[in-house]
Amino acid sequence: MRAAQFSRFGGPEVLEIVDLPDPHPGAGEIRIRVRAAGINASDWKKRQGLMDRELPQTLGHEAAGIVDEIGEGVSGVTVGDRVFGASPYGAAQAELAVLSSWAPIPDSLDYARSAAIPAAAETAARSLDQLGVTAGSTLLINGASGSVGSAAVQLAVARGVRVIGTGSPGTHDALRALGAEPVAYGDGMPERVRAIMPSGVDFALDVAGSGVLPDLVELAGSPEPVITVADFHGAQQTGVRFSRGDTGRATYALAQVAHMAERGRFSIQVGRTFPLTEVAHAHRVGESGTVRGKLVLLVD
Repeated sequence: MRAAQFSRFGGPEVLEIVDLPDPHPGAGEIRIRVRAAGINASDWKKRQGLMDRELPQTLGHEAAGIVDEIGEGVSGVTVGDRVFGASPYGAAQAELAVLSSWAPIPDSLDYARSAAIPAAAETAARSLDQLGVTAGSTLLINGASGSVGSAAVQLAVARGVRVIGTGSPGTHDALRALGAEPVAYGDGMPERVRAIMPSGVDFALDVAGSGVLPDLVELAGSPEPVITVADFHGAQQTGVRFSRGDTGRATYALAQVAHMAERGRFSIQVGRTFPLTEVAHAHRVGESGTVRGKLVLLVD
């Protein structure tokens, strides 16, 4: 199979499309013929050598496609089903991918939009669970217009939470449509939040990593009701929790968002798609920050 890989750390130019042996699912896993695979910031961090140091490395933790092989002990899915899900092996940007968690693709979604969901939905649900947000509470999401942020808005609203979301003015209409009360980020953000919630908020979630953790701690009253998924060093400095998947993943979120999407209550914006062979160009675009929405690779 063809797959995206790099054998040395560096810029997008180190990415190659290589031929690798076909993977096969183990117990509790399935294999799909990939039609679309999501791209995340962790992909270029890995490529730069900021995460795993092993070489060579493949890329991709989320994909959508057609089931073509089923591992031992798997039920409820058959060859030919359309599914989206997560690969634990970081090799989903390929013609074939093994998934350890998955859900049916709703008729309302295509492969590209389905492939954009898994990482954002799991991260958002895990963070909300770790915070312990409940119906009637108030939640401030810093970076609410991004993929993880918008997923967190929709999942929190579904829980009966009042959500305040930071974003640029151009994103405010979209945030309102998702059910959040938008505020502009940047200088004066805490004052703008207090104009809506004079006593502060019950919880705060940072998905942007923009150096605002001290402000979020002040608005939430202490570090305990604040979580970040994007600012590891800031978390160490402020005592805020840093959420990572190695403490357990909210894989149930895939089925939940599939059900919500089927009813028109969940969506992730796809900013741009690229052929698998243009993965290097996709990294350049992603790192430039010029495209709003998820970047997705399409596999023929």
